[in-house]
Amino acid sequence: MKRNVVIATVAAAALIAGGTATAVAIGNEDGTATASSPAQSQQAGGVASYDGQGTGDDSDGDDAREARSAAVTAQQAAAAALKAVPGTVTEVDLDDDESGVAWDVNVLGKDGKWHDITVGADKAEVRGQHIDQDDDGDEGKDRVRSALDDASVDIAQAAGKAAAHGTVVSVELDGPDHGKKLVWEAETVTKDGAEHHVNVDPKGGAVTQAHSDDDHDNGDDGDDD
Repeated sequence: MKRNVVIATVAAAALIAGGTATAVAIGNEDGTATASSPAQSQQAGGVASYDGQGTGDDSDGDDAREARSAAVTAQQAAAAALKAVPGTVTEVDLDDDESGVAWDVNVLGKDGKWHDITVGADKAEVRGQHIDQDDDGDEGKDRVRSALDDASVDIAQAAGKAAAHGTVVSVELDGPDHGKKLVWEAETVTKDGAEHHVNVDPKGGAVTQAHSDDDHDNGDDGDDD
């Protein structure tokens, strides 16, 4: 996730200095965490469940921990952001911020500007928002605009398809490594802590790729329609 490198560096520095990093439990991107997540609830289209206690176990991957902490789905976060800023959601990402676990939502507003919106993971309420000023001449954002013009599947629909592979913790319109075509790239966490990546075609919604970061994954995830 976007801030993992920075957070991991801060946490490591704190441990070297003899302190304790309490903001997040840093996990590996290889999905070695074993904690459960509310995947079944989201697959059913409901709200992820959470007992309100947390584990405080640093052996869990941070994606799994964040998913376990969230009572708001990716779809609900996108809807809340659009109430604040009408337009098109281009990315949702479950992460830690200063006030706790929250969804970072990017919206291409109807005003033509890029908006960064923070939506709480406990309640679908906007905690903060600002306009991204660094979009002049950004080729990547121009590609996103073009892809959105041709898209028939929005981010909420892509998240719904990805939920078949676990609890959705991020979705963004991006280009996979093997090609230039932009797709909805989703990351999910299953209740055994394994992380999966799913690509959803913005035209038609076909799931074009799904694989696991878990070293013990048996590779049974095939292409879905």
